[in-house]
Amino acid sequence: MNSGKMMRMTVLLLAAIFASLFSACGADKKIELKSELPDPLFQGTPKPINIPNLEKMPTKKPAPFMVPEGTVNLALDKKVAASDEYPLIGEPDMVTDGDKEGVEGTYVEFGPGLQYVQIDLEKVSTIYAVYVWHYHQQARAYRDVIIQVSDDPDFIEGVKSIYNNDHDNSAGKGVGKDLAYIETNKGRLIDAKGVKARYVRLYSNGSTSGDMNHYVEVEIYGKPAE
Repeated sequence: MNSGKMMRMTVLLLAAIFASLFSACGADKKIELKSELPDPLFQGTPKPINIPNLEKMPTKKPAPFMVPEGTVNLALDKKVAASDEYPLIGEPDMVTDGDKEGVEGTYVEFGPGLQYVQIDLEKVSTIYAVYVWHYHQQARAYRDVIIQVSDDPDFIEGVKSIYNNDHDNSAGKGVGKDLAYIETNKGRLIDAKGVKARYVRLYSNGSTSGDMNHYVEVEIYGKPAE
């Protein structure tokens, strides 16, 4: 092999290596996850809430939550099923309609006891974060907030919990280590750590303000799995 041909092969090989490295770097590029927050509906210091595992109100701005470039809200306008087929207020599909304002006509109210909403992402996806707004007209904490994912629509096989603040197993899904929190217009951002699943199910069991269960909006950030 002459030296000119060897040089061309070396150049081509180096170009392929650099292209591969550039592609890998691009795939790993992270951006800050930003969701447009609704206006606050109450102000001032909330009244004391009696719940044993309540977290302290944060005093500092949280660090930016970083996700891979190209991450989108997979839940927007997706089909929603619910354990309570006949909500007292609203319709299940309001959970993914993009309206987070929290005023009358923008939330769904389900009956008392343990209830869930389930979102079908339509295909297995890599999920980086779940953002949830239960109700933010009043400071309150919801009990037994549990978020699970699965490829099984009946949630019998392959179920994984990504959040659980049930401190006494009253929901029967196991004792959770996450803390209850006070609802605000900022919602709750939950790290899903890149779990892969098609269905996302969110439980609650009433709140410190009553037995009913509410959802204003749920956003699920990720990408369709390759």
